Amino acid sequence: MQYDFLIVGAGLFGAVFAYEATRRGRRCLVIDRRAHIAGNAYTEEVAGIQVHRYGAHIFHTNSKMVWEFVNRFAAFNQYVNSPIARFGDGLYNLPFNMNTFYKLWGVTTPDEARAKIASQRVDYGAVGPQNLEEQALSLAGRDIYEKLIKGYTEKQWGRACTELPADIIKRIPFRFTFDNNYFNDRYQGIPIGGYTKMVENMLAGCALQLGVGYADFLKKHGEVAGKIIYTGAIDEFFGYKLGVLEYRSLRFETETMDKADFQGNAVVNYTAGDVPYTRIIEHKHFEFGTQPQTVVTREFPTAWTKGMDAYYPINDEKNTALYQQYKKLADETDNVYFGGRLGNYAYYDMDKVIALAIDMANNLA
Repeated sequence: MQYDFLIVGAGLFGAVFAYEATRRGRRCLVIDRRAHIAGNAYTEEVAGIQVHRYGAHIFHTNSKMVWEFVNRFAAFNQYVNSPIARFGDGLYNLPFNMNTFYKLWGVTTPDEARAKIASQRVDYGAVGPQNLEEQALSLAGRDIYEKLIKGYTEKQWGRACTELPADIIKRIPFRFTFDNNYFNDRYQGIPIGGYTKMVENMLAGCALQLGVGYADFLKKHGEVAGKIIYTGAIDEFFGYKLGVLEYRSLRFETETMDKADFQGNAVVNYTAGDVPYTRIIEHKHFEFGTQPQTVVTREFPTAWTKGMDAYYPINDEKNTALYQQYKKLADETDNVYFGGRLGNYAYYDMDKVIALAIDMANNLA
């Protein structure tokens, strides 16, 4: 065996595992079917701006261990996510807070806001909410649901809220303060110079091959490593023999504009159903840019089919049961270990991915 580990995928999980294994003296080869490292966190410089090519990636964590880990590879700025929701000509702060409630109803105190929300909530009695629309109405009331939840959610999932399960939104967080910080995590920021450079630093010292898929690699090279860390789709690894796990995908339209500022904020969500995209990202604001141009990306949720980039697993009853069957196969497969969002069929924040990769390295390397 030429390597101790063949790591399939140069995204966060693969890069973190590779770093941890390499520093323990293990020989690692990392491959990726894409022509670049960093997976969906990949950033590319355009007009002096770090552009998040696969959607906005905002780092946040409560884990001191994870925060100290990523700061080995990049200096982080003090960016705090404070997205805006646009419905028609109105702009509303997210998450739902006193600024949101004031814009909706003119209320100025937490008690007034609580009373207004309570007056709009719908009671579904002993039966309880039977779909996402009923769940949202029971938690947030008509105004918040119609303006800030309904259209965005239906675009995101490609289905009417009345056809979506209620448990997609088990709760709706309300803040009765004027705090626009979207996350509650202690540590937040964006790596200065982009995620690609951060991942490149993680992979220093590892062998790396880009533009090659796992199946094609095996045909040419056979068994080159004692163990495989696989971060691709778990059903693809097994040739979809039990069926295809379902996802939602995204399409991105990015343009460079000859103006210093387009929307004044890094993230603006478009919550009306008649706007085809869910949000516009203005990338320079992640790093407080002062460049003379700006780059914006519109995100369009789309149906997913095999071969497309997979973003959001559809964790309904059918897909969850299918994943458990694949997980059983995975557990029975010698010397192959599955990680990351696709390998675990789960939507993870970046800090969770990093923590899981470190944990796997501690157990295997």
